[in-house]
Amino acid sequence: MRKVIDSKTLLLMCLPAIVFFIIFNYCPLPGVYIAFTNYNFRDGIFGSPFVGFKNFEFLAKSGQLWMLTRNTILYNLVFIVLGNVLQITMAILLNEVRCKWFKKVSQTIMFLPYFISAVLIGVIAFNILNYDTGALNTFLKAIGSDPVKVYSMPKAWPIIIVICQLWQQTGYGSIVYFASICGIDSSIMEAAEVDGATSWQRIRYIILPSLKPTFIILLLFALGGIMKGNFGLFYNLVGGSNSQLFPTTDIIETFVYRMMMNQNNFSTSSAVGLYQSIFGFALIMFCNWLVRRIDPDYALF
Repeated sequence: MRKVIDSKTLLLMCLPAIVFFIIFNYCPLPGVYIAFTNYNFRDGIFGSPFVGFKNFEFLAKSGQLWMLTRNTILYNLVFIVLGNVLQITMAILLNEVRCKWFKKVSQTIMFLPYFISAVLIGVIAFNILNYDTGALNTFLKAIGSDPVKVYSMPKAWPIIIVICQLWQQTGYGSIVYFASICGIDSSIMEAAEVDGATSWQRIRYIILPSLKPTFIILLLFALGGIMKGNFGLFYNLVGGSNSQLFPTTDIIETFVYRMMMNQNNFSTSSAVGLYQSIFGFALIMFCNWLVRRIDPDYALF
């Protein structure tokens, strides 16, 4: 009780976040029962026939669960690996710039895509890739080449999605790493310069090791959401009805949305959502345990 009284200011600051999670994350928890029923509107959640794990069995036998898991995890792994590499690279390059006004302008320009909505990104992509009037096919026709049907090429879309994700998120992530670089003790950098260290040596032996705690924390957060896809980006880029692209672009979020909105299949969508939550929770616990075994200072809890 004494700790609560001493920390009342911090608790009051956390109160809005606590209320938010209680309302939107904990209160809806009884709804997971839908995943074990053949849900219908007439009988409601707890009156619908109980079917056990049949919804999960159907997904597993149909192969959809494996495809959705594979796509979601692979996309997020690429986003994590390439995203962090680009973000760290951009942060280091910004730190090496000596012109202050150019550095500020560069930060602003890189940060702007983060505020562009996924709807607008989808519109831009459509105007570039559209078969009839897209900029890409217009250019190909102008130089005498045959137009391409990008919206009928499943193998091309992983590259397109990754490029759009990196374009939107790299600027924001680089600012986080740049802030960590700014927190490095300037006396260490000055001592390295006096000793004759080159820029590459300062980056390798001072900056990169100093970014390790930030990288591990961001990595743990990212791994915790590895089963959660960017619904807005995928849905607005691909759409919800182009089944040709589903084998390479369908993730858990788009599948759940399609099951609910197009087929009113609440039971199957709830089963997939519950599977996603349990898998993600187990993964973050395992990763945190692994980090704690290696170096407890870097673990989240």
